[in-house]
Amino acid sequence: MTDKHLSSQFDADLNLVSRRLLEMGGLVEQQVARAMRALEAFDPDIVEQVLEDEHRLNAMEVQVDEELSNIIARRQPAARDLRLLMAASKTITNLERAGDEARKIAKRTRRIAAEGGPRAINIAEIELSGELAIRIIRRALDAFARLDTVAAAQIVRDDQAIDEHFEAFVRKLATYMMEDPRSIAVALDYLFVAKAIERIGDHATNIAEFIIYVVKGTDVRHLTHGELEREAGNEE
Repeated sequence: MTDKHLSSQFDADLNLVSRRLLEMGGLVEQQVARAMRALEAFDPDIVEQVLEDEHRLNAMEVQVDEELSNIIARRQPAARDLRLLMAASKTITNLERAGDEARKIAKRTRRIAAEGGPRAINIAEIELSGELAIRIIRRALDAFARLDTVAAAQIVRDDQAIDEHFEAFVRKLATYMMEDPRSIAVALDYLFVAKAIERIGDHATNIAEFIIYVVKGTDVRHLTHGELEREAGNEE
C-alpha cells in the first residue's frame, strides 16, 4: 500500500469521526434547546424527549470513542493529527456531559412542575443564559469543524456572559428566599437548573480550548483571557 493511499485512508477515517462528532454535537444542541423549552412551557412530553435523547447520546459517545481508539491503534498518528484525535476524544466527553446537564434540567423541570412552583420566581436570567449556552455550543462545533482558533477564543470570552447571568440569578434567589421562606424549595430547584446551564457553557469553553490546542499545540486551559486570545491569534 502506497504512502499516498495510507494518507487517503487516514483522511477518510478523520472525516468519518468528524462527521460523527458533529452529529453528536447537533444532538446535544437539540437536547439543550428542548430542555429550555420544557422549562419555559413545563411540558412533560418535552421532558421525556430530552431523556430519550440522552440514551442516543450515550450510545453515540461509545461508538465515536471506539472509532477514535481504532484509528489511533491502526494509524499511530503523530504531531497535529494526534492532537486532533485527542481533542476529538475530549470533545465527545464534554458533549456527553453537556447532555447530562440538559437531562438534569429536564428532570428538575418535572419536579418544579409537580411541586406547583412554575410561576413562583422570575427566571429571566436562566432563560437568557440558556439561549447563550445553545448559541455557544453551536459556535464551538462550527469552530471545531473549521479549526478556527479566533472563533474559539471568542467562545471562551462569551462564556463569561453566562457566568454573569448565573451570578445575578443567585443574588436574586437570595432575595426571594429572605423575603419568603416558602420559596426556598423551588428557589433551590431553579438554582440547580441555573448551575446546569452554567456547566453547559463551561463544556463549550472546554471544546473551544481544545481547538486552540490542536492548531497551536499549546495548552491554554489556565491562561488569562488576554493570553488565550493572543495565543489563538498568533500566526503558526
